[in-house]
Amino acid sequence: MVSCLGQQRRADGRWCSVTHDVIVIGSGAAGLTAALALAERLRVLVIAKGTLTSGSTAWAQGGIAAVLDAGDTFENHVRDTMVAGAGLNRRETVEFVIERAPHAIDRLLELGVPFNTDGPNLHLTREGGHSHRRIVHVDDATGWAVQAALLSAAEAHPNITLLPGRACIDLITGRHEERYSGSGRVWGVYALDEASGKVEAHTARATVLATGGAGRVYQFSTAPRGATGDGIAMAWRAGARVGNMEMMQFHPTCLYNLEVKNFLITEAVRGEGGRLINPRTGKRFMAFYDERLELAPRDIVARAIDSEIKKFGLDFVHLDISHMPPDFVRGHFPTIHDKLLGLGIDMTAQPIPVVPAQHYTCGGVMIDLDGRTDLPGLYAAGECTESGLHGANRLASNSLLECFVFGEAAARHILAHWDRFDAPPPVRGWDESRVTNSDEEVVIKQNWTEIRRFMWNYVGIVRTTRRLERAQHRIRLLFDEIDDYYGHFRVTTDLIELRNLLQSADLIVRSALRRHESRGLHYTLDYPESLAESRDTVLVP
Repeated sequence: MVSCLGQQRRADGRWCSVTHDVIVIGSGAAGLTAALALAERLRVLVIAKGTLTSGSTAWAQGGIAAVLDAGDTFENHVRDTMVAGAGLNRRETVEFVIERAPHAIDRLLELGVPFNTDGPNLHLTREGGHSHRRIVHVDDATGWAVQAALLSAAEAHPNITLLPGRACIDLITGRHEERYSGSGRVWGVYALDEASGKVEAHTARATVLATGGAGRVYQFSTAPRGATGDGIAMAWRAGARVGNMEMMQFHPTCLYNLEVKNFLITEAVRGEGGRLINPRTGKRFMAFYDERLELAPRDIVARAIDSEIKKFGLDFVHLDISHMPPDFVRGHFPTIHDKLLGLGIDMTAQPIPVVPAQHYTCGGVMIDLDGRTDLPGLYAAGECTESGLHGANRLASNSLLECFVFGEAAARHILAHWDRFDAPPPVRGWDESRVTNSDEEVVIKQNWTEIRRFMWNYVGIVRTTRRLERAQHRIRLLFDEIDDYYGHFRVTTDLIELRNLLQSADLIVRSALRRHESRGLHYTLDYPESLAESRDTVLVP
């Protein structure tokens, strides 16, 4: 193995690899949790696309679900999760995560996360689908506080190297070894240095995917710009199974504003008394859809809003919490209040215009309770995975919890079995001898826009087989176009993301076509009933 910095060339002109004990791809809650646990004994490289804070964690407004109240129980939290997940959850996983939630909160407190308190106890709020108050939060900006605490700890740790500005292209497997192997063993990742335009090979004994979801496959999404399904697509191309990709969660309440896109109005606004109003009739409408009203699970609320918008020809519905005391609203939702005030909306006195938007990828790379994927040497945690926790619909505030639990689980398994991890063999450097710089960047922009539009129109909140087949037809044509482009031009971040976006779209559509029922987030007019037995949709490369 040649050991050198990614910016140096070998004698043959190819870019050489950089070796670490473990590589973590992603600098959000799952990735940094894994890195901090691994760094107790190992040298860890954390790779991030863009900045270290550009992932989904920093955007999370709501909080972290944990049983901390005397009147609550693990069984209650398990039941709520299973009900929201429409029975598709794996109970073993649900129990595994929920029972570890209090420990995760304790660990975050140790790292200095300033959770809201109520006297001597942590303040607990309630969100849709929860039977009890169990959401630990930092005002309405929990994700940012968690991200800051984890990043501060990682920056201070001598065994952790943080490497932002790297767009990962493909996992390095046995077929990239200088002495070819078809083992499927993962040895690291090829990554583009976004500043220099050069591709580096980073190798390690183990690799942890913590790359987030694929929300940007849709035209309207609350996900950050980089949520293009990178880890899911890379794992699939390397040979890992993916599961339940049809289960894309749409958040019911994204701010409707033509100038400011993708601003989420947290679930907790409804949890603290917010009401959904039809702006034309002036009346609450959730009673027509579910007895739990605004506290019904997200899939039900999103479909209800979608139905009202289509039935009455609306652009949006209203979310109104102005009947609550102004100090209460400002105190609970300072970030949202200030943001809306800057847009001319006073949520203490006016309703908020909202529409549904894609919010969370409930499916992903298949993992076990140790975070292991199908591929030796590859682990995964967080939104890029299908762990069995969320089932057919994620319960509010279970997402950050999953990141902490599985980030630590993957790290603990790697540490416990470290003696069995072989050192990485020599791998081939990235070969760009037969490509040129692109002179057709407009192709990338056009294809990106097209994918997001047909996914929104054909594979959205309500689906039909015909719409799905139309989407699949477009995907097949775009695969040929993008593969040809990828084969002729040097990679850029936009091209890498486009390739992964299309692969993610393909996996979503293929999964949706296989599910001949409506369950949770997958609602199709051709199969409106749920089958008696719930089954995962598992795709095999």
